[in-house]
Amino acid sequence: MASPINGSISFLVYAFLVSFSLTLCSPNKGFALAGGETLNYHMVKISSLMPSSVCSPSTKDQSKRGSLKVVHRHGPCSHLNQDQASAPTMTQILSHDQSRVASIHRRLGWKKAQNRTQGLRATLPANPIHRFDKFYVTVGLGTPKKDLSLVFDTASSLSWTQCEPCTKCYNQKEPIFNPSASESYRNITCDAPQCSQLTSATGVSTDCSTATCAYGIQDGGDIEGDSSSVGFLGYEKLTITPSDVFPNFIFGCGRNNQNPFYAADGLIGLSRDPLSAVSQTASKYGNYFYCLPTPISTGTLTFGEGGTNSKNIKFTPSPVNPKAPSFYFVDLIGIKVGGSRLPVSESVFKTPGTIIDTGTVITRLPSVAYAALRTSFLEATKGSGFRSGYFSFLDTCYDYTMYDVVKIPKISFLFGGNIEVPINEVGILYFHDWKTVCLAFAENSNASDVSILGSLHQETLDVVYDIEGEQIGFGTGGCS
Repeated sequence: MASPINGSISFLVYAFLVSFSLTLCSPNKGFALAGGETLNYHMVKISSLMPSSVCSPSTKDQSKRGSLKVVHRHGPCSHLNQDQASAPTMTQILSHDQSRVASIHRRLGWKKAQNRTQGLRATLPANPIHRFDKFYVTVGLGTPKKDLSLVFDTASSLSWTQCEPCTKCYNQKEPIFNPSASESYRNITCDAPQCSQLTSATGVSTDCSTATCAYGIQDGGDIEGDSSSVGFLGYEKLTITPSDVFPNFIFGCGRNNQNPFYAADGLIGLSRDPLSAVSQTASKYGNYFYCLPTPISTGTLTFGEGGTNSKNIKFTPSPVNPKAPSFYFVDLIGIKVGGSRLPVSESVFKTPGTIIDTGTVITRLPSVAYAALRTSFLEATKGSGFRSGYFSFLDTCYDYTMYDVVKIPKISFLFGGNIEVPINEVGILYFHDWKTVCLAFAENSNASDVSILGSLHQETLDVVYDIEGEQIGFGTGGCS
């Protein structure tokens, strides 16, 4: 016969287990559970994926030589974030993201541009600049210096800003740049060698209907309302910091500009092209690195050899592709989900290649690799609110109205050189609402399409571009 004490203990243990079980399963207080080692999983608060109105700026020193603060355009740390009603919706962001990816794939399909600029009126082919102005920095232009907030983009070459007098300009926070009010502005003529470099930089050849070199650039598909800039090429003084000044910086002075969603003043191009800001400042800096922040924080864009916040930067090859010399290719060879490498051949990634891009939000993968990732992720999150159907082009979505915290597998990229780069936990899922939280990856439509490592999966990493060494380095904890 059991003693009363033992019986009481048994009852208390039973009651505790029942109570613990009910706590896990109760609405809005539960966990999405799955098997596997805790070491290979994240416990993610769904609220951490939601937009926030509170800025948590980085404590990282941003005063070093050649260093600029990076801010998410529509986050609470942005001084441009004045009108939330005008901010793009999640659906619009994904639609624009898909349009940008299509434009990159067309350009990397080695197709030549068919259209040409006609003064300030142009019908332009799709060429990647930025569809959604996610991150920007503030630099100075002109004499006297005027501060401008420019989106920075690793897949764009020509830097540009809106200029007076405007044929057509969108609303921006700062005053529009007026070249006639600057002592250091000079037009670039049509016979200058810099003008002939525009075709490789923008994908659009130039008709010189006037003596001044005209440019045109557009991002996205053939959709009315896409972002674009048409104007004249000029020299101007660029001020990155008070001690980092470049007197003959080549940029586009846009007279006819449109973008349906942003108040940033233009773009700074960071590609490998000779007209990019990277190439124009190479004699002083050579390399550069950045850390993209989460929407509620701040990051850093630093030109030169200054130290990063990450202690251990590991490099992977980034050779120049002769067919697309302005893009940064990285040697992606595999992916891990929950600590296990996906059963996908390295050739699946290597054959089309992979570029890194700050302007694309969602990472794109070959269909074979994406299918393996999706299967593994679904298995690891079995029973945690999966629902059928799509949100835009995202096809692995969950209804988390019954959960505050979810358990999801860790995901990391594997690069050549024995490099493993973990993805920040808040970058694995894409939040639309509590009923629609999706795996933040997508598949390419064709096996020949290049893979794209998007900005969402670069956030909080230090990403170092060693231009001369033809390699790119990654380090964790870069923005903290």
